[in-house]
Amino acid sequence: QVQLVESGGGLVQAGGSLRLSCAASGRIPSTLSMGWFRQAPGKERDFIAAIMRFGGRTDYADSVKGRFTISRDTAKNTYYLQMNSLKPEDTAVYYCAAGPRLSPSPNEYEHWGQGTQVTVSS
Repeated sequence: QVQLVESGGGLVQAGGSLRLSCAASGRIPSTLSMGWFRQAPGKERDFIAAIMRFGGRTDYADSVKGRFTISRDTAKNTYYLQMNSLKPEDTAVYYCAAGPRLSPSPNEYEHWGQGTQVTVSS
């Protein structure tokens, strides 16, 4: 079992930056992939980015390419989402999720964090 704890959310003005962290613990397989998703009120959970624990291959949603960067520190079992040039439409609860493969589908991820709120004011 993998446990995930997100941190780093908060309130930021448009154009600002935030860095989210996701600390993983438990039985962490080397083949793990970590994804970041977000969900705004009344909307579906959307894929943002994902990274493979081994090798570091990444994937991004078109809506965040060039603004968000996913990274990992395998020694700390921690995954990051650096968010720059934030927009009001980025406001959502952000979740990290762990699964066996790199995928934009939330159905491919077996373990989820509790979520952290990101609010971008205009």
